Amino acid sequence: MGFFSLFTKEIAIDLGTANTVILHNDKVVVDEPSIIALERSTKRVMAVGKKALLMHGRTHENIQTIRPLKDGVIADFQSTELMLREFIKMTGTKGLLFPPALKMVICIPSGITEVEERAVRDSAEQSGAKEVRMIHEPMAAAIGIGIDVLDANGNMIIDIGGGTSEIAVIALGGIVTQKSVKTAGDEFNDDIIEYMRKKHNISISESMAEDIKINVGAAIEDLENPPEDYESFGRDLLQGIPISVKVNYREIALALNSSITKIEAAVINALESTPPALSADIYKTGIYLAGGGSLLRGLDKRLQKKTKLKVHVADDPLKAVARGTSIALKNFDKFPFLIK
Repeated sequence: MGFFSLFTKEIAIDLGTANTVILHNDKVVVDEPSIIALERSTKRVMAVGKKALLMHGRTHENIQTIRPLKDGVIADFQSTELMLREFIKMTGTKGLLFPPALKMVICIPSGITEVEERAVRDSAEQSGAKEVRMIHEPMAAAIGIGIDVLDANGNMIIDIGGGTSEIAVIALGGIVTQKSVKTAGDEFNDDIIEYMRKKHNISISESMAEDIKINVGAAIEDLENPPEDYESFGRDLLQGIPISVKVNYREIALALNSSITKIEAAVINALESTPPALSADIYKTGIYLAGGGSLLRGLDKRLQKKTKLKVHVADDPLKAVARGTSIALKNFDKFPFLIK
């Protein structure tokens, strides 16, 4: 086994709309933004991940930056394949004499179509994978949090990523009830950009909206430990000159209210569709939050108020899905929910 393992490398991939995380031997070897920069004339890869993100919004006509995933699924097949190839190179899985056979588990949204699923599989295979399995994001998040997904007791997971919010009730190694909405981190950024345009007459970039969300993002207007006001920069829409505007968390809570209301509605909808026996389990255990969106200040309290249930935020919500995918990789042929 040890000899043949030299020729086979196992990697777990959380291919997200906003970030891609790859684990090899239980270690995070890649944690990069899901973005690629190409030379327009030759389609040559100029940068991926953090380096490509630095170019985003700053390029001249011969450089194109692409976020190849949208709403949790592949929007640009060729760019996804190129990006995956570059990320796999970063993992250090290169063979001594020839490339190793790659064995992968990739997580996918629970609401994905067969066509979209095929696109993920094709991208993985074109990137060098010899054997591919897939796992739904809420299942991976549950495993990453430490929940025994094969147990008969039901658990509700909400995974708020960049492109989608995945809500699922899991029991006996399967998803009993699931709801996927295209309201998540990217939508939050769009809300902030729109708010800044209407309220402050300032045009800001996606990266600035992301910074505002991280520094003063909130789901409620009354926080116990509020963050300090954040200075944002952009272009004045009236005069066309660069300006700065200070924003506070109450403003951002107001800007994000509509999107968070959509997530709340999806959670209630999922609870309404849950069998009574599993509802009883969820009443005892509460709801688990994972994904980058769960770090939004006060979101747990808002959901708790809406559902009247306990809401727990995962210890490391950004890596929960990736950890779960890595654990699934170790149990490649044992977990019944891995999609072949």
